Amino acid sequence: MKDALTRTLVRLLIVPVAAALAVLTAGAPGAHAATDLSAVAQALRESPVYVDPEARNILSESDAEALANKIEDADKPVLVAVLPAGYPTENLFRNLRTETGVTGLYGIRLGDRFDARADSSVLSRQGVQNLVTAVQGAGDAKAQLNDFVDDALRNTGGSAPSSWSGGSDGVPVGGLITVGTLLVAGGAGAYAVSRRNRRRTMEHAAEQRAALEKLRVVVDEDITAFGEELDRLDFHPGEPGADDAMRADYERALDSYEQSKRLMDAAGRPEDVRAVTRAVEEGRFALARLDARRAGRSLPERRPPCFFDPRHGPSVADALWTPPGGTEREVPVCAADRTRLADGHDPAVREVDTDRGRRPYWEAGPAYGPWAGGYFGGGLLPGLLVGTVLGGMMAGPSYAADYGSGYGDFGGYTGGDVSGADFDSGDFGGGFGGGDFGGGDFGGGF
Repeated sequence: MKDALTRTLVRLLIVPVAAALAVLTAGAPGAHAATDLSAVAQALRESPVYVDPEARNILSESDAEALANKIEDADKPVLVAVLPAGYPTENLFRNLRTETGVTGLYGIRLGDRFDARADSSVLSRQGVQNLVTAVQGAGDAKAQLNDFVDDALRNTGGSAPSSWSGGSDGVPVGGLITVGTLLVAGGAGAYAVSRRNRRRTMEHAAEQRAALEKLRVVVDEDITAFGEELDRLDFHPGEPGADDAMRADYERALDSYEQSKRLMDAAGRPEDVRAVTRAVEEGRFALARLDARRAGRSLPERRPPCFFDPRHGPSVADALWTPPGGTEREVPVCAADRTRLADGHDPAVREVDTDRGRRPYWEAGPAYGPWAGGYFGGGLLPGLLVGTVLGGMMAGPSYAADYGSGYGDFGGYTGGDVSGADFDSGDFGGGFGGGDFGGGDFGGGF
């Protein structure tokens, strides 16, 4: 109750008093919230969650308030509307976005159906698709919307509109004190905001440390495997037949091995891992050249490592591959995986630990982006990961802020304050008739 009152005080200090009173009145006992879209938009400009009076059986007031507090604490432009099943759907997303003027990610639960749209400056269309698909099987509205918001807050770029102010509605008008007293409380409100920002900074730092520790396990496996390859090759610079070119390759491999260990020891953030895996990749290529020289074979072409597991070494060709539920694309493969695919078998995929058990690295969290980026740098990685969970996360603008850019056009975003932003007719299209819910496509029918 104390936290809720503090949020309300902060809201009254930041937004116009008239607007705050309108919101509080709408939440007062006996008030009747309009279902006109302009009223929905007005409510969303002042709080991230709106529940239509006729949809309170779908999401309770207390659950809506908890959801709003979660979004406000994260300071992300995520907006959620819960509407009755009979609500008009024609151009719903487009018109709601126009009415609010807020650049952000919009999720709408309409009866027992759910879908979402976003401005491209906040989250890519593929990223929105991944979010919607992930929550389609959720049970009740509370579970579905909380799952959606949790995933959205990890992947959405931009910041919340200043009109939200981190407030929480639902305090009866009779409980309001005078505006003058509220203004006196400004110092306490500013302190609350400052403390919340410090808490967010600490939480973000903790998340980064946890992500780095997950990566450390995977990278240590890579470095260990690389060291074992060096031992198996059993090259001695003074052995019969050794020449300067072989010794140079061997020296580059050793240098890369030592460099990868030093870089990993010094890593303080997940994005620092990119340099580590880049060093490992360069060392493995030097070993491949050395092995070819010793065997009298032609020197290998400089190619990226095997997509399915970089520990397989440099790829030898590109092969067609289709991830489950995705589209076909060409990926670089080692000789063994090329044979497996040609024979109709599954490739030997690198799996990592996730909250859902062991999964392929492209189905893991965003921290694995820098790990993959060191192996598949430049413009190659986005094409390899398109349609995967990791690819969708990396396409979100917030990814660059948390894990670094450098994979292509993933950097930069605009804020979530009320503005025209870069919204266009395609941002909310997504195969739903230009933003309509109708046509049988509602519910993530991508």
